[in-house]
Amino acid sequence: MKGIILAGGKGTRLQPMTAAISKQLLPVYDKPMIYYPVATLMLAGIREILIIVTREQAHNFKTLLGDGSRFGVSIDYVVQDKPNGIPEAFILGQDFIAGERVCLILGDNIFHGPTLGRSLVEIAKKPGATIFAYEVEDPSAYGVVEFSGSKAVGIEEKPAVPKTRFAIPGLYFVGPEVSMRARELLPSPRGETEIIDLLRTYLVEDQLHVIKLPRGTVWLDSGTPKGLHDASTYVRVIEDRQGLKLACLEEVAFLQGWLTEVELLEIATSMGSSDYADYLRKIIS
Repeated sequence: MKGIILAGGKGTRLQPMTAAISKQLLPVYDKPMIYYPVATLMLAGIREILIIVTREQAHNFKTLLGDGSRFGVSIDYVVQDKPNGIPEAFILGQDFIAGERVCLILGDNIFHGPTLGRSLVEIAKKPGATIFAYEVEDPSAYGVVEFSGSKAVGIEEKPAVPKTRFAIPGLYFVGPEVSMRARELLPSPRGETEIIDLLRTYLVEDQLHVIKLPRGTVWLDSGTPKGLHDASTYVRVIEDRQGLKLACLEEVAFLQGWLTEVELLEIATSMGSSDYADYLRKIIS
């Protein structure tokens, strides 16, 4: 299983904050936004990651994350010159996918839950495509899943009158055939290919699995000013209350057995006397 993070685009919903920097490099409380989707993939046991970036911001991402070895993973990058829809990620990443199953996560989506990592490890093994459903107050702002009993029977993109309150978060597990399916899609009236159209190709073949995220699991879209503020507040409250950091990539790698104590201490030392470095030292002790 490999992982792709879609972190291209212009971040227009966050202007003027994104006039000079990618939204995925903006802070969500004490870490860059991109740390959160990277952590989600790592918790799913994924160690080969491709990040899709804009040409202007590629250097900044590489400066922040490097080749991933600091976190016990391998990170590659590919440039997206123009955002042409979410399915384009599978076309740009075709060589990276190289016949394996892949998980795509949107770079502004944040997930947190007590059993999330274990669940994703099992979900990664399922054939076909697997997506998630999350009950929200305003489903008309998202792709929406329609159910008959526990079975998904329809999906719609931002319906004016949603049939359910279950939105589709930006986390998708698919097979190696996904690149071919993405190439066959036609652009929608807004000039981009749509992830909903890609998912429908699996639905009509009865190969689309939809899992309702359980209560206690949090999904946050940090791609708007309010969403960014809400996400930062959530992370701050959880970290202050529990004394544990969310999406600390070095910690995830250490707990997965991908970094040793010595390597973790070296990283902490290189970060000086910051709160983040102190937290890494506390993990070791």
